[in-house]
Amino acid sequence: MHMAGDGAALVVAAAPRRMRNADAAWPYRQDSDFHYLTGFPEPDAVLALLPGRANGEVVLFCRERDPERERLDGARVGPEDAVARYGVDDAFPVEDIDDILPGMLEGRARLYCHFGRENEFDAHLLRWLRRLRSSRGGAVVPREFIALGHLLHELRLYKSPAELALMRRAARIAAAAQRAALLAARPGVAEYEVEAALLHAMRVQGAVPSYPPTVAAGANTCVMHYTANRGKLGRGDLLLIDAGAELECYASDITRTWPVGGCFSREQRALYGIVAEAQQAAIGEVRAGRPFTAAHDAATQVVVKGLCSLKLLAGGASSVMKSGEYKRFFPHKTGHWIGLDVHDVGDYRVDDQPRMLEKGMVVTVEPGIYIPPDDNGVPAKWRGLGIRIEDDVAVTARGSEILTAELPKGLDDVQALCAA
Repeated sequence: MHMAGDGAALVVAAAPRRMRNADAAWPYRQDSDFHYLTGFPEPDAVLALLPGRANGEVVLFCRERDPERERLDGARVGPEDAVARYGVDDAFPVEDIDDILPGMLEGRARLYCHFGRENEFDAHLLRWLRRLRSSRGGAVVPREFIALGHLLHELRLYKSPAELALMRRAARIAAAAQRAALLAARPGVAEYEVEAALLHAMRVQGAVPSYPPTVAAGANTCVMHYTANRGKLGRGDLLLIDAGAELECYASDITRTWPVGGCFSREQRALYGIVAEAQQAAIGEVRAGRPFTAAHDAATQVVVKGLCSLKLLAGGASSVMKSGEYKRFFPHKTGHWIGLDVHDVGDYRVDDQPRMLEKGMVVTVEPGIYIPPDDNGVPAKWRGLGIRIEDDVAVTARGSEILTAELPKGLDDVQALCAA
């Protein structure tokens, strides 16, 4: 809390339970910021950081133990065990927060919080401050509400060794899951059958998907965020699998493109080679001291040159780069931060300039080429082909580390794995 300064307080709430329909809730997933600060896995909890508090600066409010409720919903940690298990200085029943927390905020000049994120919690904050203002004796109430996001998200951008270890494990699980999915990937099989094998392989390792998986065959590979997974695999199709595993809230994000039946066609091989070369060039730019945008620039140059050489784009590479015509087949950026969130927090620009990469940052590198099935501007043999290759790459002191390297991506290795 030294970054927030003396006289400050920080208050952040756990993620609420969210309903899927009627009385059925979605599987609970903790708020990423709350998890980062506490590791506490339950809803109905509030963290208060109170610098200088004599009885402990880190205070957690959480549900009390309740045998009757636990019989229905499962075990709870409770305030006493929260101190022992999660390293907080003090813990109280969340049912008593209205009587306790307002007094803890008295005398604080600044309050850091996520105001505007959850309406119900915002109402609680305002009620606590109104109570302080109306109390006798002229209580000092925080005069400034400061958005917690930038302060906290700058910390989250730099991964610790423990965080990187979790991300390596999540990456290994995701890589193994794609291998398992390939065992189900045969002509005539539905995309959701491949997805089922993928999800099973994650769950048996104690992980969950870090986002809804894309399992896209044929022309579905050209849909950037395809998640219907209802199509059928045909012999000679491409199969694009974009699927990450989440372990203890830390994400991985891997994409590979596989030939159904084990062998790329001539056109598929040509496009795959361009994407693979583009990714290699981009990964070469992921190192300390290089701007975040350098990876995308390097990938784009390779993709443009390749598409022009195949006559899929008219004119020279320099004119295509200048006009942006390449976005017709390469419409997205080459990567994003990854960590507790798949598209993780952190500014991409600082002082209106691309951010420089530093040790501990982790990015995805994911160039792709997608030729829509209805694009009559190219010969029919190219239409409906979509290829993306994605890895998670950590910036290290000596260069970079590909966290997802266990899953093959070399053209011959990919064909051999599919054929096997």
